Amino acid sequence: MLEKLTKARNLSKANNAIKRLISERGESNALSMADDVVNNYRKLAKDQHVSFFTFLFEKLNPEADAVLKAAQNFVADSSARNYIQLQKVSESPRQEFFRRLNRASHGTAAVVQMRRDLLQLLDKKPELAAVDFDMRHLLSSWFNPGFLKMHQVDWKSPAEVLEKLIQHEAVHAIDGWDDLRRRLQPDRRCFAFFHPQLPSEPLIFVEVALLPEIPTVITPLVDKKAETVDQVSQYKVAVFYSISNCEPGLRGVSMGN
Repeated sequence: MLEKLTKARNLSKANNAIKRLISERGESNALSMADDVVNNYRKLAKDQHVSFFTFLFEKLNPEADAVLKAAQNFVADSSARNYIQLQKVSESPRQEFFRRLNRASHGTAAVVQMRRDLLQLLDKKPELAAVDFDMRHLLSSWFNPGFLKMHQVDWKSPAEVLEKLIQHEAVHAIDGWDDLRRRLQPDRRCFAFFHPQLPSEPLIFVEVALLPEIPTVITPLVDKKAETVDQVSQYKVAVFYSISNCEPGLRGVSMGN
């Protein structure tokens, strides 16, 4: 009984925090209110995430009558004024909610985490795709390729980055540290892409092999016992053999070609 009461109280606090954040008109309290939403969300049990996102879906939709009126006005007169009004009323209030949430301490990471949780619910709750659409729309702007920073990964890179490379390699699994060491030898290159708001979280890993000629099969490139080509003069071909996305919360968000 006590557990149920605690869960219900936490969900009520989370929903009230959403209301306060979206209704705030000034900037002075925006940071603390955004932090309040994040902190209350993190107190929710996993089975309460669906209620949290359902609240966003049901309470933060555009006003249908206002959208219809603005659309009719724009059809009748495609002026700049009517166009701007149509854009204003048709945008989901959820997008403004997530913009404000992004002001929280580590807000970008929190939004990405929320979307990671949301994606796990879509199969059983397809109506929540509207919430996902709004999140993906904003994340596509926040994670524009122009914001990403590329860093080369080598054996001297921080251990946490190397561990994440092993963990997130999605194309050709890395079989422990010996396998990783081979992939970071002089005839191999590995690059990680980072976002300024997630400085310690690699978003993408790209692995490259430098070879004397174009290979006919991929197997030797990922063989941890393969001989190293040490002579730089022998490097004639760069083969991109693995690109891995490390963050499930950014699925479907384009970060460049």
